[in-house]
Amino acid sequence: MSERPQRLPGSTRQGFGVLLRGIRDSPRTFAIAVAGASVYGAGVAGLGWVLGEVTDRVLAPAFAAGSLAGIGLWGAVAALAAVAIGTAIGVAVRRIWAGITAIGLQALYRRRVTRQYLRLPLSWHHRHPAGQLLSNANADVEATFMVFNPLPFSIGVLVMLVVAGVSMVLADPVLAVVGLLVLPAVAAANVVYQRYMSPLVVRAQQLRAEVSAVAHESFDGALVVKALGREAEETDRFAEAADRLRAANVAVGRTRGVFDPLVEGLPTLGTLAVLGVGTWRVANGSALAGDVVQVAYLLTLLAFPVRAIGWVLGELPRAAVGWGRVSSVLGATGEMTYWHKDLDADTHDQPVSVRVDGVDYAYETGAAADLDAGLSRRHDADEPDLSAAAGTSETVTVLHDVRVDVPAGSTIAVVGPTGAGKSTLASLLVRLVDPATGEVLLDGVDARQIRHGGIARAAALVSQSTFVFDDTIRGNITLGGDFDDDRVWEALRLAQADGFVAALPQGLDTRVGERGASLSGGQRQRLALARAVVRGPRLLVLDDATSAVDPRVEQAILQGLRSRSGGLTVVVVAYRRATIGLADEVVFMLRGRVVDRGTHAELLERREDYRHIVNAYAEEALQRQGLGTGKQQGEPEEVGR
Repeated sequence: MSERPQRLPGSTRQGFGVLLRGIRDSPRTFAIAVAGASVYGAGVAGLGWVLGEVTDRVLAPAFAAGSLAGIGLWGAVAALAAVAIGTAIGVAVRRIWAGITAIGLQALYRRRVTRQYLRLPLSWHHRHPAGQLLSNANADVEATFMVFNPLPFSIGVLVMLVVAGVSMVLADPVLAVVGLLVLPAVAAANVVYQRYMSPLVVRAQQLRAEVSAVAHESFDGALVVKALGREAEETDRFAEAADRLRAANVAVGRTRGVFDPLVEGLPTLGTLAVLGVGTWRVANGSALAGDVVQVAYLLTLLAFPVRAIGWVLGELPRAAVGWGRVSSVLGATGEMTYWHKDLDADTHDQPVSVRVDGVDYAYETGAAADLDAGLSRRHDADEPDLSAAAGTSETVTVLHDVRVDVPAGSTIAVVGPTGAGKSTLASLLVRLVDPATGEVLLDGVDARQIRHGGIARAAALVSQSTFVFDDTIRGNITLGGDFDDDRVWEALRLAQADGFVAALPQGLDTRVGERGASLSGGQRQRLALARAVVRGPRLLVLDDATSAVDPRVEQAILQGLRSRSGGLTVVVVAYRRATIGLADEVVFMLRGRVVDRGTHAELLERREDYRHIVNAYAEEALQRQGLGTGKQQGEPEEVGR
C-alpha cells in the first residue's frame, strides 16, 4: 500500500497562476479557442429556448388541432438546424484551437527548458540526474499545460450557465429556482472532490518523474547491467517504482469513480424535481408545457458542463506541480557569463598558450535543490520549499591552488593517481566549468572574458568517456558542420582511423548504431579524436582519450598531432610510459595539487611515488598482454567489434 499523500492547499492557487502565464504566452490562439467555446455554450443554451418555442408554437398547437402545419414544421427545422450548425462550428473551433494552444505552449516551454540546459554550466548538471532533466523537459512541461485542453471548454460552459440561467428564469422563475437548487450541491461535491483529488494527482506526477529517472538509468547503464548479470535486480527496481505509480494512478481512478456518479446524478435529480413541479404547474395553468421542456432540457445540460469545470480544477494541482519542476530549471542560477574579448587575432592559426594560476575547484555533492524533496517537506505554503533539499548538499574540493604553464606548441602530460583532479583540470582548460578561485588564461586572456564560442573555436576536449551518435561516420565527425570529405579524411588519418573507416561497408556513410555499438572501444575513441581534430583546434586536451587504443597507434596519433601543419598545443592526461615519454614536460598531481613538474626522466629519477604510478600501469599492461589476446603485432585491426 502506498502512503496517503498529504494535501497541498496552495496548489490550486498556483495552478491559476499557470493559467495566467499560459494565456499571456499564447493570447491569440487562446482567444480564438474561447470564442469558439463561447459560441458553443451560447448555442447549446439557446437550443433550450428554441425547443421551448417549438413546443409552444408548433407542437402544442399541432396536438390541439390534430395536424401539423407545414410552414411551422419547416420553420422549427430551420431554427434547430441553424442552432446545431452554429454549435458545431463552435465545437470545431474550440477543439482545434484549444489543442493548438496546449501543444504550442508545451513546445514553447520545452524549447525554453532545453535552451536553459545548454546555458547552465556543467557544474549544475553534475547535481541533477539525467532522468530528472528528461522528465522536466517532457512529462513536467506536458503536465503544466495540459490544462489548456479543457480550459476554453470550461469558459464556454460558464457562458452556457449564464445563458441557461437567464433563460430558465425568464421561462418560469419557480421552475428555475427548483432546478438551480441543485447547483450548490454540485459545487460542494466538486470542492470535496478537489480536496481529495489534488494530493493524489500531485503524488502521481512525482512518481512519473521517478519512473522516468529509474528507466533512464537502467537503459543508460545497460552494458553494466548485462555484464554483471543484474537484469533481475534492475527489473525489480523498476517494477517497484512502476508499482508505486500504478498504486497512485489507481487511487486517482478510485476517487474519480466515487465522485463521477455523484456529480452526474445530482443534475438528474434536479431534472426529475423540475418535471414533477412543472407537471403540477402545467396542470393548474401556472406554466406552459414549453417552459417545462425548456427548463428541464437546460438542466440536463448542466451535469456534463459542470464536470468540465471540474476537469480544469482537477488539472490545476498537476499543472502546479509540473510548473514548479519546470520553473526550478528556468530559474536555476549559475549561468556562465561571457565578455567580448577575443584570442589574439594575429595568431588565429597558431598554438594557444595556457596558464592556470592559483585555481581551486569543488564539486557539490549530496541532495540537490530537488523540487520533489521540497514538496514532500512543505504542505502549508503556497510555494514549494526548494531550500529543504538544498540545505543537505556538501562541497568536495578537488583542486587546490593549481598552477600550470603550458607554452604554445608544447605537449604536456598530466600524470597522477585516480582522484588527483586530472579530469577536472582538463574541463577547466576548455571552460566546461569555472574555477572557484584563480583563473585560466588562454593566450593571456582570462577564459571567462572570452566571447561566447571563442574557446570552442580555439580548443577541443576529447574526454575519457566517448559518446558516439546513432549516425554515419561522417555525421559523427562533422556534427552538422561544414567540412568537406577531404578534411574529414585528413582528420581520420591524424586519428589513425582512416584504415578501419575505409574498410567499413559504406565508408563514411556507414551508420555505427546506438552509441557506436558496431565499433570497438578503440575505434570509438579515434572517431571522437577525429571529431575534435577536424575543427582545427589550436589547443587539444586529451583526457585519457586513447586508453582503449593500441600503444603503437597511440604513439602514432601523438606524433601526428605534434607534426601537424601550423602547430598545436596538446595537454594529455596519460598513464602509459610511451605516451608520457613523448611529452615535452610532465605535470605530476596528487590529491588535487601539482606537486612536481619536469621531464619524464627527471621525475623518474627524483620521485618514488611517480615511479610507482608509472611502473604500476606498465606492469599491468604487461600482465594483460601476457594473458594473450590472439592478435599478433602487425595483424590488421578488426572492422567493427
